Amino acid sequence: MASTGADDGAAAQPKAAISHCADDRRPVARGGDTEGFYTEIQEKILARYGKVFDWSLNAKMMGKKATESARIFVDEYGLNGLLTHEQFHEERESMLQALFPSCTKLPGVLRLVHHLHANGMPMAVATGSHKRHFALKTQNHQEMFSLMHHIVMGDDPEVKANKPSPDIFLAAMRRFEGDIEPSKCLVFEDAPYGVAAAKNAGMSAVMVPDPRLDVSYHKGADQVLNSLLDFKPTEWGLPAFKE
Repeated sequence: MASTGADDGAAAQPKAAISHCADDRRPVARGGDTEGFYTEIQEKILARYGKVFDWSLNAKMMGKKATESARIFVDEYGLNGLLTHEQFHEERESMLQALFPSCTKLPGVLRLVHHLHANGMPMAVATGSHKRHFALKTQNHQEMFSLMHHIVMGDDPEVKANKPSPDIFLAAMRRFEGDIEPSKCLVFEDAPYGVAAAKNAGMSAVMVPDPRLDVSYHKGADQVLNSLLDFKPTEWGLPAFKE
């Protein structure tokens, strides 16, 4: 989450007075985000059964815990009797562990993180990933994550319910110093359930979705961007980028 500075005199009225920022935009990943890894793996598994991956199903799976997304996958593709939820989960986990260390930064994320940090704005990561996955995804990007005030993961004891429950964002908010109001928090998300969780927490949500996600899933977000390169801090009452 991020601490606000005064607006830089832009003519437009800020969308909200933001003081803290949280991110679950999977800030490091090959090809834009880690959904590419999941897609690659799921396409390979489905091909064994003569089935074609329908990317729109990701809207139901994104933001869910691994065991729940495995259940959705097997059930939705009619694989019951061919592949158990547990077998799919275990195979996907093994393949993901080999891919995650090759994650690269999303366009614009490093500029945004450095800008917010330079302006003294507290930031947190609130990710549904568990510790093991998060460590693999971020092992080559420790400098960037060292700028975060804290990180809350999906297996944190304070996270009782999965998104669209607001648990993870409220837990992240409580770990900042001071008495922070949810309305002062801005969340960056890519998943429909993540946007819903942010809104259920009373926070503002900027969505940076995968371009394959149908626009019907954009509803609920306060702002939808093609890339973090398009983010304008002054629209949220934050200091402008120094070009």
